[in-house]
Amino acid sequence: MARRNDIPIKRTIRRQQLREMVPLADSTIYEMEQRGEFPRRFALSPRCVVWDLAEVEAWLTSRRSIPIMRAQSPDVRQRRSRPVREPGLAQTAASKAG
Repeated sequence: MARRNDIPIKRTIRRQQLREMVPLADSTIYEMEQRGEFPRRFALSPRCVVWDLAEVEAWLTSRRSIPIMRAQSPDVRQRRSRPVREPGLAQTAASKAG
């Protein structure tokens, strides 16, 4: 017969505690869960979802060890509205106006 102390108790965290640990928006966390990039939540009751604390901590540790490539900045020169002026042209237009 197994003793009760032999079974490890898994700690869970609710959404507010998760937000304190992982400063991402709820929608971002949901999308990452759907892609398999974040620990999955599970329901304790119809209105209460929780995350396994050990899984979230392991995810945070793995994110620290692997560098994340930053998103590439958009080329603002290709905008159709509010086009970016060349630096030399802006000075020339200002000197003609003054």
